[in-house]
Amino acid sequence: MIEQLKAELAEREQAGLKRKRRLLQSPQSAHLVADERRLVSFASNDYLGLANHPDLISALQQATAEAGVGSGASHLITGHHQLHHIAEQSLASFVGLPATLLFSNGYMANMGVVATLLGRNDAIFADKLNHASLNDAAVLARAEVNRYAHQDLAQLEKMLAASNASRKLVIVDAVFSMDGDIAPVPELIALCEKYDAYLLLDDAHGFGVLGSQGRGILSHFNAASPRIIYMATLGKAAGVAGAFVAGDETIIQYLIQSAKTYIYTTASPPALAAALVAAVDVMKKEVGRHQHLRDLIAYFKQNLSLKRWQLMPSCTAIQPIVLGSNEAVLGLSDYLLDRDILVPAIRPPTVPKNTARLRVSLSASHSFDDVKSLIHHLQQAEKALLA
Repeated sequence: MIEQLKAELAEREQAGLKRKRRLLQSPQSAHLVADERRLVSFASNDYLGLANHPDLISALQQATAEAGVGSGASHLITGHHQLHHIAEQSLASFVGLPATLLFSNGYMANMGVVATLLGRNDAIFADKLNHASLNDAAVLARAEVNRYAHQDLAQLEKMLAASNASRKLVIVDAVFSMDGDIAPVPELIALCEKYDAYLLLDDAHGFGVLGSQGRGILSHFNAASPRIIYMATLGKAAGVAGAFVAGDETIIQYLIQSAKTYIYTTASPPALAAALVAAVDVMKKEVGRHQHLRDLIAYFKQNLSLKRWQLMPSCTAIQPIVLGSNEAVLGLSDYLLDRDILVPAIRPPTVPKNTARLRVSLSASHSFDDVKSLIHHLQQAEKALLA
């Protein structure tokens, strides 16, 4: 087996698909130190710049002193601390849904929801560009899986209309992590209501960014429906760690009793829950962060002018630039890195073949000068690398 694995790793490297971990030697920020180099980073999902916010650090330190480091048990034994309960209540109120349930991460949340609520006699309807966690969750559920072309609601409706499944669940990214585009939530809700289906929205990249005070995709569209099951991660814009699922009280109670990824794992440290409450408070009171991020997004889109490379249409903090080949995108990423700018090269299988891209992630912790520098070097790189 080892020899086979070595051969596969060599093939991956030859195809320009081998990945490596950078060693971070500073707090997460728009300006960081990685591999002992000072860099301007457009590589993180810390969209509001909260990962190193003093209020979150203070809340974490105080809670650690009071509640200890580890939770010591699963939620259903003795691991469910009062701080977890307070965080769940805070998040439910913030997103405007009846109840919430904390999970250790978004992958476990999606796996827990889909595999718990659906089985062999049920049907899943999934956008082809969904996150890997949703794809794996669909497989784990053992339900019939119907995948529709990206954002193709006409195809989705045909699939829903033709299905006689006992339970139907549409699963979709609210903001697609590698394209930056937004799911048409009101239209999806209408289809679910018409065809007796439920809608799981993975708002990993919308929570904290979209909507009033960063309340997420539902606030962005002013959308509501009892058929919505809402999932958001807490290690991106919220700056901490974990994830939560929100929705009808009955669904949340059922997940508590049946979701294996919730039941059979040690609860996250209580202090993290205290930091999450602090993050929600910061999002409510420091609304200037959201406006600054929106201004940076608009500035980047309006001022970046490329002749050969394609800036994808996105109004979110995710701004992908498609080059196509793995070699080209690695070359551009290295070009920028030589100028102390970190932008990751995204390659298959994360994105479809021949759509390798730079994934520019903007943050409220960036300055306009940071974005101006990125624009300048991108435009210079296109001239230099395509000359």
